[in-house]
Amino acid sequence: MRELIVELCRHFYTLGWCTGTGGGISIREGNQIFMAPSGVQKERILPEDIFVVDLAGNVLEAPANTRLKLTACSPLFLAAMNHRDAGAVIHSHSIEAAVATKLWPEGFRITEVEMIKGLRGYGYYDTVHVPVIPNTAHECDLADSMTEAILANPHSDAVMVENHGIYVWGRDWQQAKTQAECLDYLFRYAVRMHQVGL
Repeated sequence: MRELIVELCRHFYTLGWCTGTGGGISIREGNQIFMAPSGVQKERILPEDIFVVDLAGNVLEAPANTRLKLTACSPLFLAAMNHRDAGAVIHSHSIEAAVATKLWPEGFRITEVEMIKGLRGYGYYDTVHVPVIPNTAHECDLADSMTEAILANPHSDAVMVENHGIYVWGRDWQQAKTQAECLDYLFRYAVRMHQVGL
């Protein structure tokens, strides 16, 4: 699991989702959750840098490097795992996601685009709705509004954060990754259509 998180963080870095130490992923295995550390270059993380926590956020295993800190995203990752039984949560700092929060601050909506079919429970003619919550100066302060958005939008497997990015989850890392990629495509599509006046 540690090696997988390292591999995925490097991949997300190449997509521009985890630049400047931002973004990340957590993966659940039973009652253990594997999380990358906070404030580090995500493309340079090593397997031994990964934290293991329980569903309450208690650290079960910490890296030997005591300078590393548990990701500030941990309360948000745990919100999706505890309230939606997610097996993995991806946090992306995608530019398209951040721009979409400004264009559609009341929530992102889109229909009749092929990539919608990659989202859980959606077909081509369905309307996807992803809620947007206000950003805060510190990531941990988003936990309450994130939880409210999760509970109020049971058909969405994502929550967008204004001027920040998005949290996307799934039953496992494969579904979370697929949905994150499909949503990012939809954001790029919608922003491009907006730019050309359509």
